[in-house]
Amino acid sequence: MSALALIEVGGWSPAMVILDAMEKSGNVELLQTEFNDQPGVCMKLSGPLGDIRSAVDAAGMMAQRLELKIVADVIAAPASGSQTAFQAKPDYNPLIEQATVKIPEKKMPDKDTQSPFAVGLIETQGFTAVFEAIDTALKAAAVEVLAREKLGGGYITVVIKGDVAAVNAAIEAGRAKVEGLGRLIAAHVIPSPSQGVLSLLPKP
Repeated sequence: MSALALIEVGGWSPAMVILDAMEKSGNVELLQTEFNDQPGVCMKLSGPLGDIRSAVDAAGMMAQRLELKIVADVIAAPASGSQTAFQAKPDYNPLIEQATVKIPEKKMPDKDTQSPFAVGLIETQGFTAVFEAIDTALKAAAVEVLAREKLGGGYITVVIKGDVAAVNAAIEAGRAKVEGLGRLIAAHVIPSPSQGVLSLLPKP
């Protein structure tokens, strides 16, 4: 491993947006993501040092656009044996009924292949809010529910897919329904999501 990037983000939805930006910035590989109890996500990526630095710069710029604080670090040459510490074994949390360590599937024959659809993410603190938002989103445009993710602390994300215009319309309609029902954490659209993002999407 030539270099390692560690990025900690509060919230699963913004983490996916930042991961998408990082993967599109250079030749980097997502090793795994690991939930912590802030709630938040630590993403671990490897690649050539120049690409890793470009990816971390992209993460910082995207976090700034999202008005979000992140923790970002580059380890230029990880010490021999350090992988045991930073690369966690698969783990499952029965309280949130899903994995807390996610390892992407190695299924990418062509890393440059673009997804022919967009994904939209609505993340709230409070289940009622996200369910109402997604119901509204589905009624607003021709989109489908792709996945859901629980992070702990009442945080839940629902992911939809469709063409870019439909997903944009659906997310805008959905986010407007959250107020008064829960706390909106994030509402994002990712056009042509990267392969790493797609590999991490939970099943519905």
